[in-house]
Amino acid sequence: MNYYERALALKEETVAHRRFFHVNAEVGLNMPKGQAYVLDELKKLGIDAKPCGHGVTATVGNGGKCLLLRADMDALPMAEESGLEFACPTGTEAHTCGHDFHVAMLLTAAKMLKENEANLEGTVKFMFQPAEETFEGAKNMLENGILENPAPDAALAYHVTSGKMPVGIYMYNNASTMMFSVDGFKITVHGKGAHGAYPHSSIDPINIAVHIYTALEALIAREVDPAKANLLTIGKFSAGTASNIIPETAELQGTIRSNDKPSRELLVRRMKEIAVKTAECYGGTAEIEMLSEVPPLICDPKLTNEFVGYMKDMNIPGAMPYPGISASASEDFASIADKIPGTFMYLSAGFLDDRGGAPAHNPKVMFNEDVCPIGASSYAHCATEWLKNNK
Repeated sequence: MNYYERALALKEETVAHRRFFHVNAEVGLNMPKGQAYVLDELKKLGIDAKPCGHGVTATVGNGGKCLLLRADMDALPMAEESGLEFACPTGTEAHTCGHDFHVAMLLTAAKMLKENEANLEGTVKFMFQPAEETFEGAKNMLENGILENPAPDAALAYHVTSGKMPVGIYMYNNASTMMFSVDGFKITVHGKGAHGAYPHSSIDPINIAVHIYTALEALIAREVDPAKANLLTIGKFSAGTASNIIPETAELQGTIRSNDKPSRELLVRRMKEIAVKTAECYGGTAEIEMLSEVPPLICDPKLTNEFVGYMKDMNIPGAMPYPGISASASEDFASIADKIPGTFMYLSAGFLDDRGGAPAHNPKVMFNEDVCPIGASSYAHCATEWLKNNK
């Protein structure tokens, strides 16, 4: 089967999938409409799909080696200002990262692979995942057995990008860290509340939290190798209810990101030590909750080169490879690629005119639907060729 020609014929159907998810945007783990839609669409194709945690999984093929194809489905908690006739109407959810494309392209890939199932020389496993934006989805599906029965031997995922660039560029990294780790944390400082006029009667959690904040800032400057890329951000600092009350607690929330596994381990360990010891120094206590624990995204070089070769062989008009891309953002596909060989690629889905002015996660962002046949056919073609060549 020529998957690109077939995907072009199915473009209208793929776009319809995309627009369903766009209008019915859902955030986080619980995506009842999205999960039901995927289950129903796969059932229509004669594919036996089932829930996997809050996501969906299914297989097509004939035993043998197994390749996992992953698409995330969730939106962001924000309003949409694209002006599109199919914009999400809620004002509180929006597909401003392009995940609606991922699920649509994988649904069409599943249809084409089912049509060509008799010729598959192995098994393709689908992973329709919620909650990538909150770094909960891959973890949830891992806990519910996405890498079992059958166990995939490798994995592939795509992500669309916006901006002023032509459709067809596929971006990858076959040599180094592609995306940073992310360890989200919440530090709750416990003190002793008192009247603002009698601070000596208190153990001030705000004072303790300020000292923790300052000490954490020194971690990047003094404790990790400056040749590595590391970030520590405190994005939330909250405490108190009135100006004359010293509260019982204060809260810090932040993220640690790194492109280096040893640096990541050091920073997470030291963050916890500093919070606890600083609080003890001032008579309080600190409680740490990890909100996310996602490793750096490091794609398998051999596997990545193999998939790039398959994409070149498709001869899609305008398609061009762009190697060496790296970003300080994070992606929970890394939790899959940390356990089995994995490849993650960006597909350009931008516009060269004024529609390409807004970046992802911006309320005005728009993505080009011409990427739909490219993504769907790339999923299907790469899966078919990998199974044929890795029996």
